[in-house]
Amino acid sequence: MEKEYLIKKWLDNSLTPKELEAFKALEDYEALTKLSNYSKGFKATEFNEDEALKMVLHKIETKKQSNTNWLQPILKIAAILVLCFGAYYYTTTLDTTFTTDFSEKIDIDLPDNSKVNLNALSSITFNKSDWKNNRNISLKGEAFFDVEKGSSFNVNTITGTVTVLGTEFNVKQRNNFFEVTCYEGLVQVTYKNNKTKIKPGESFLVLNDLVINNKTDYSKPQWLSNTSAFKSLPLKEVIAEFERQYNVKVEAKNINTDLLFTGRFTHDNLDLALKSITQPLQLTYKKSNQTIILKRE
Repeated sequence: MEKEYLIKKWLDNSLTPKELEAFKALEDYEALTKLSNYSKGFKATEFNEDEALKMVLHKIETKKQSNTNWLQPILKIAAILVLCFGAYYYTTTLDTTFTTDFSEKIDIDLPDNSKVNLNALSSITFNKSDWKNNRNISLKGEAFFDVEKGSSFNVNTITGTVTVLGTEFNVKQRNNFFEVTCYEGLVQVTYKNNKTKIKPGESFLVLNDLVINNKTDYSKPQWLSNTSAFKSLPLKEVIAEFERQYNVKVEAKNINTDLLFTGRFTHDNLDLALKSITQPLQLTYKKSNQTIILKRE
């Protein structure tokens, strides 16, 4: 196999077992792997690894054909450094990010076959190529995780970290709202250096820095079925979720948005959703373009 082909596949972490054996047989194998580790302390900016690789390998081959051999060791070291900078550049820029817009939900497959459902106006980021060594997911917004049995990883948010092992759970991080609900298995939540284990049917809620332990009556998050459900939560949280699902602006006129709300609304019928929110609270609403105005009756 060609050296350049093997090196490029090594950089991309995609060598087959047979190719790995051929790569290990290269005369520069030991130097490449050692300098790859050393180079992780450097920071590469704009770097065209393909161009640099071709240029340096071409110089090495040209020198091999000449009688001037004293430059060969230097050129080999230069080639290895180019490859190592390339390896660093690849491993630090291969993060995969998924984002959703207003009213949008998407399904994502993780490298270990775990499943993620991402709710509206949310994003997750993880390193797909280095998943075996870097099993961390950054989450902004809300997502439901169906974890492959025997698989473990961390879900990091600005408020807390969720550590999982073969389970189903939901994480919601919105401003001053952080909630983890376990539906199957066991999850561990780390919040302000305190660890709490959540069992199926339980939820861990942080609302305005206040920790609340709740129960859930559902076997899955309701938003997976295009419905948002709330249990004794402030009206402002309900309004915020309504805005995300319908891409509208809601104005509450002379209404206490800290009033607690228990109920649900659908994601596919705006008027029915508004009635589900306003009628229990004896409110009225008026639509004006992309703005909904809530008022007392």
